[in-house]
Amino acid sequence: MRVRLGYVAIALKLPKVTSSSHLTYTRYKKMFSEEEKINALKKVTRSNMEDLYKILLYNAENNIHFYRITSKLIPLATHPEVTNWKYKTYFKEDFKRLGELIKKNNMRVDTHPDHFNVLNSLRNDVVEKTKKELVLHDYLFDAMDYPEGKMVLHIGSGQCGKEKSINRFIENFHTLPSKIRSRLILENDDKLFTAKEVLSVCKNIKIPMVLDIHHHLCNNENTLIESILPKFFQTWKGEFFPPKVHISSPKEGEKDRKHADYILPNTFIRFLEKCNGYHQDLDVMIEAKQKDLALYQLAKDIQTLRPDWKWIDTTTIEIK
Repeated sequence: MRVRLGYVAIALKLPKVTSSSHLTYTRYKKMFSEEEKINALKKVTRSNMEDLYKILLYNAENNIHFYRITSKLIPLATHPEVTNWKYKTYFKEDFKRLGELIKKNNMRVDTHPDHFNVLNSLRNDVVEKTKKELVLHDYLFDAMDYPEGKMVLHIGSGQCGKEKSINRFIENFHTLPSKIRSRLILENDDKLFTAKEVLSVCKNIKIPMVLDIHHHLCNNENTLIESILPKFFQTWKGEFFPPKVHISSPKEGEKDRKHADYILPNTFIRFLEKCNGYHQDLDVMIEAKQKDLALYQLAKDIQTLRPDWKWIDTTTIEIK
C-alpha cells in the first residue's frame, strides 16, 4: 500500500506567497470606471496565478504530489453583478502554463468549492449559485487541460429531514452537466451526514467518496470506520487516481470539530494499519492549520513511530 501526503492551498514555507488574494465586491463597485474595475480584477488574479505557479513548483521540488487549489483563485468570477470580467481570455496562457507544470510532475490536484455551495438547498438562488461555482471549477481544470481534476462537495443542508435532503441532492445532482457530475466526489461531514449515509448516496449516483477521518470521529452514529472502508474503496473502482482521504485532528477534546495546527500521528497510523489489509493505495489530504508544515511534521513523526515503514520519497510511504 502506497500512501501519498498532500496539503491545502497555502505553503507556509513560502512567505508572502498566496494564490487566494481577493477583491471584494464592495471595493469593486466603489471604483469609478469599468476600466479601473477590470484592471483591479486583472491585478489580483495575475498575482494569484503567479503565486499558484510558485506553490506548484515548490511542491514539485519537495516531492509533494497531492495538492488542493484554492477556490479563491479568480475573484468575483461568478458574481452576478460582475458581467464584463473576461478572465478566460485574459489568463488563457496562464492556465495552460499551470497545467503543463502539473502534468510534467505527475501531480494530483483538486478543489473544494466553499461551504456556501449547497446543491440541495431549499432556495433556488442558492442552488443556481452553486451550479455556477461548479461550472467555474470545471472550467479551471479544462483550461489547464487536466481531465483528472475532481471537486469535493458535501451533501449540504438537512432542512426537512435527512431523507428529503438526500433526495433533493440526488435530484439536483442529475440536473448538472454530465462532465461536472463526473468531476464530483462527495465527503462526509462533521454534523449532519455520516460516512455511511454518504456512501449510500455515492452508490446511488455512482461517484467516488472522500472519507474524512476527523468528520467521522465527530459524526458517526456508532458506526466503526472499519465497516466503512471496503465500501469506500469500492466507490473508487475504475478511477484514474487512488481513493482520497481527509485527515485533521481535533483542536480541543476528542470530538472538537475545529482543526488543530498539526496531526496526531498515532491516530493516523492506526487508521493506515486498518487500511493496509486491503492493499489499496491512498492519497491523504492534510487539513491542518499549519498546512505544508503539518505535512513535514507528520512525516517526521511517522518515521519515528514506524521506522520499519519504507519511504519512496519525502511524502510517499510504502507499507507492507
